[in-house]
Order: sequence, then C-alpha cells, then structure tokens
Amino acid sequence: MRWQLGRRSTNVEDKRGVSAPVVGGGIGAVVLALIVALLGGDPRVILEGNNNPSDRTVTQSPRTTAQDQMSDFVSVVLADTEDTWNQIFQENGNRYVDPKLVLYSDAVESACGFARSAVGPFYCPLDQKVYIDLSFYRDLKNRYQAPGDFAQAYVIAHEVGHHVQNLLGISEKVRSQQSRVDQVEANRLSVKQELQADCFAGVWANRAQKSRQILESGDIEEALNAASSIGDDRLQQQSKGYVVPESFTHGSSAQRVQWFKQGIQTGDPQQCNTFATSNRQ
Repeated sequence: MRWQLGRRSTNVEDKRGVSAPVVGGGIGAVVLALIVALLGGDPRVILEGNNNPSDRTVTQSPRTTAQDQMSDFVSVVLADTEDTWNQIFQENGNRYVDPKLVLYSDAVESACGFARSAVGPFYCPLDQKVYIDLSFYRDLKNRYQAPGDFAQAYVIAHEVGHHVQNLLGISEKVRSQQSRVDQVEANRLSVKQELQADCFAGVWANRAQKSRQILESGDIEEALNAASSIGDDRLQQQSKGYVVPESFTHGSSAQRVQWFKQGIQTGDPQQCNTFATSNRQ
C-alpha cells in the first residue's frame, strides 16, 4: 500500500503511555459491554475485566520505533478515510463529521466505558471515536493469518464504517430494532450492520484508489484474506470445532468477502444496503 506520502490526520489521540484508572466496573463497563455486543463483539471481555470492586490502575508499556511507524500509518489511513467520506457526504448534500481515533495500550476509558485491548478495535458512538491497541495488528498477522498493511487499513476503514452508520442514523435504527426482537433476530441484524461496515470499507478503498492510487499489487488480496479470516464461521470452527450460524454477529467469511468486494467494485455506498438482502450464505 502506498501510504508514506499521504496526508496525516490531526484527529489521532495518542494515549499510549497514559495510565487508565478503573473504578470497579460500574455503569460505564455495562454500557460498553452492551455496545460491544451490539457491534458483534464479546461483552465478557469487558465485564470479566471489571469484576474487581477495588480501584485499579492499568500501567501502559513504553512504545517502540515499530509502534511509532505504525501510528504514522494509522494516521495516514484515517486521513484517507476522512477525504473519502467528506467527498461522499458532500456529493449527497450532507456534512461529514470526522471521527477521532484513539491509540492506547492494554486498556482505555472511553465514553462507552472501560475496555481492555482483548476486545479488539471498536467504535464508540457516544464520543464518535475509534479505539485501537496497535498490538491487534500483531494478532491479525499471527493469530488470524492475515498479514499486510492493506489488511490493517481495512480494519480501520471498517470501524470508520460504523462511524458512517452512526452519522446516517443506521446504528440507532438497528439498536431500536434489536430491542424488540429475540436474540437470534438481534444477531441477524448485527450481521447486517457489520457486513455494511465491510462494504463501506470497500467503498473507501475504491474511492481512494481512483483519486490517490494507494493500491499496490496484492493489496486487495490482503484485505479479502483479512475479511475471510475473521468470519464468524471460521473463528467458531477454530475455537469450538463446530459452527452455529444462529449465533453469528459479524457474518461468515464468504459474506464478509462478498460485501467488501461489493464496496470496492462499485465505490457506491448506495450499493451497501445489506438490510435489503437475506445474507444467508
């Protein structure tokens, strides 16, 4: 991916090296757990990390040169999503509000509550910020077998996709619908929301390539591999040895690849209406 000459975003908040005070879980942890669950994550990562009633302070580790280079990369990718979505919103007579991206180590306090890095990258609609511990990229490469800088960019673009959903009112509609249905249907709605964020990530890649020629040979394959590697069916098969489609919250590998391709082939967010399809691959 050609990123080194790209614009750096001014919307990155670097909280690495800053201690994160934790005061016995409380309502903040519950709120974040609910949001993580709605976005397809495992809320136990939040709740189990906050079951000690005593106050705690999580000490952050010092950053390395490699981490500094990675934070530079993240800043460029974020800036590129800003340029893309500002243009798309303007085309439709709307105003795009840039999200903030928070870099942290080990743990962080967001407007949605306290989170440990094990929860993975997440978007908090309450403060319109994307949160990421850069160690996730090591897991993406080693644990999920999805190496490459464009695979890493796809992760950021996916979380920014949730921000776009938030601005468009899609996230609120999903949460409202989920509150009125059973768990299986709520999971199905979560899958549609996640697949749309994948499609939005593809839209960004399409627009960025046309206007700024960011792609190199193999980049698309990296992103498709990442999308496939974190499909619910693949992750469940690896962790449990079997697959339970009714419990999917992000979509199967085939679905995630399908909708990222839809976005990158069309470059049109109007073609990302996952809610109008069955999504039962």
